[in-house]
Amino acid sequence: MRRSIATVSLSGTLPEKLEAIAAARFDGVEIFEPDLTGFPGRPRDIRDMAADLGLTIELFQPFRNAEGLGPAAFQRTLHRLERKLDLMEELGAPLMLVCSNVEPDAIDDDGLAAEQLRAMAERAGARGIRLGYEALAWGTHVSTFDHAWRLVERADHPHLGLILDSFHTLALPHDWSGIADLPGERIFFVQLADAPRLDMATLMLSRHHRCLPGQGELNVGGFTEAVLRAGYTGPLSLEIFNDALRSAPTRQTAKDGMRSLLHVEEQVRRVEAARRILSDGVAETKSIATAPRRVELFDPPTPARLDGVAFVEFAVNHAAQAKLADELKRLGFRRLGRHRSKDVDLYGMGDIRFVLNAEPHSTAHSYYLLHGASVCAIAYEVDDPLRAVGRAEAFGCPRFEGRVGPNELSLPGIRSIGGELVYFTRRRADGSIDFETDFLLDDGGAAQPDAAHRIDHIAQVLPEGALDAAILFHRAVLDLEPEPVVVLADPFGLVRSRAISDQRRRVRFPLNIASGRNTSAARSVSTYLGAGVHHIALETSDLFAAAERLRATGVAILPIPANYYDDLAARFDLDEDLLATMTRLNILYDRQGDGEFFQLYTQPFEGRFFFELVERRGGYDQYGAANASIRMAASSQLGAHDTLVG
Repeated sequence: MRRSIATVSLSGTLPEKLEAIAAARFDGVEIFEPDLTGFPGRPRDIRDMAADLGLTIELFQPFRNAEGLGPAAFQRTLHRLERKLDLMEELGAPLMLVCSNVEPDAIDDDGLAAEQLRAMAERAGARGIRLGYEALAWGTHVSTFDHAWRLVERADHPHLGLILDSFHTLALPHDWSGIADLPGERIFFVQLADAPRLDMATLMLSRHHRCLPGQGELNVGGFTEAVLRAGYTGPLSLEIFNDALRSAPTRQTAKDGMRSLLHVEEQVRRVEAARRILSDGVAETKSIATAPRRVELFDPPTPARLDGVAFVEFAVNHAAQAKLADELKRLGFRRLGRHRSKDVDLYGMGDIRFVLNAEPHSTAHSYYLLHGASVCAIAYEVDDPLRAVGRAEAFGCPRFEGRVGPNELSLPGIRSIGGELVYFTRRRADGSIDFETDFLLDDGGAAQPDAAHRIDHIAQVLPEGALDAAILFHRAVLDLEPEPVVVLADPFGLVRSRAISDQRRRVRFPLNIASGRNTSAARSVSTYLGAGVHHIALETSDLFAAAERLRATGVAILPIPANYYDDLAARFDLDEDLLATMTRLNILYDRQGDGEFFQLYTQPFEGRFFFELVERRGGYDQYGAANASIRMAASSQLGAHDTLVG
């Protein structure tokens, strides 16, 4: 499958965009006219530059408001067309995108529109150039792909075909199932974009909030599968209008763009597989039959099964190591062992494992110098670590190999998009985890009741504009699925949170972005250079007993205002004794259907991260978002920096 991207999708000058597109290993590029207009050289210079970079120019766009015109206006359009065809010949672009007319005075006459499109195609064909007609979702009279196809079919010219755009198709409440029945050879080009489901005009959504496939909520995979089932064999191209991407690093956006296209191709394979299963189970009909695909698609290793978080690694120096170790012991952790050759300690409670890495001249040490005491790596327990790394590399993630001593385990790992390390390990038949073999285990001592038994979720704070890229990384590489966006009020601004999780809820990550530089999230990013993990939630089967033990060991718990509990009494029918105990222990509460959620928070460790203990009852499946504003306000009273949802 050939892969392309429109220059409008990236920030920077046109040469910078082309270099980034080539570095990300795209095959081709769409030239957006304003990028060319602002270029100081000639169009042939761009043609030569693209060729030197190994890129083909797939399309020139856009040509607007061309059909449904009166005679005089159409003559002016033909004059404009000839000038653009001259430019395209010099540019070496074989295809022009023609948008449906959006002017309010456009004439509603399909016969006239088809006749004018044919006249334009005749002129383009004389130059060996093709025209692709695209229905804009806000077109005055032509706004859907099937209406656009009727005009193309009626015009009946070999140099006129259809351009399909996933955004314009999926953003409307319109049946697009007929795409698969289109003749594939008449589909000249396919553009892909995703978008969130926002309550706003389609034009505003398109111009400012499109995103890469896999970052939004549209069924881009299903759309693409239908296009390929129709027999389309041309490029898949990204066309993204997005305010954040206009200022994002050019090369990172190009890399993310390639990852998103690979993700789409894998989604197409999954749709095809589901369709085959369906066709095997019922009498084959035209709507279910699986026609042979004519192009090859990206085929990465299948996702490894995620069984949970194996360990969380903290970057510390010796002073922070001792201080954090004391905090963990108060929480109920005990030291399980020390690394065979490195200045690294292992702490555990239940199935939870924390690694405290104070090794000098290590990646963790470099991370500590940048961020202070903070999480520098997360390891996942998977069924096949090497398959997990192979999949990540297929999606463009660099493999990481740290220093390994004699007879020590080489833990498969990668670098995530933020530079943090991600490891993969597995559980052995005896119940131990692979990585634990590198530690000399302590004798143990008297067993204490565990305050918590597993990691429930890990909340992260991201720099402004980084949420979509993080969603795409976790979705493509780890096969996690995003949950709905939640917007919460910090005392000094808003926090936008979106969780991602696996189907079994063994791995959960609320990802948080703050709008407003005075919010705790924004201060966290600017002060600690984007150190990601904000807090770690530990699941317990009895939060009240755990809270009593934390009080006894002197853990500093975040104090919750009494007014909160007065409000709880008004909103929920809670037992008075239970409410009094919650007040005394600073336990927060949420309810969803028959499910209940209890949570409490420690005060931040050196202002960087904190711990949460949670108890889920009756199938509660959220994160206590109703309490986030209370928690942020309570933390602000302490002068704390990090107080996000999750």
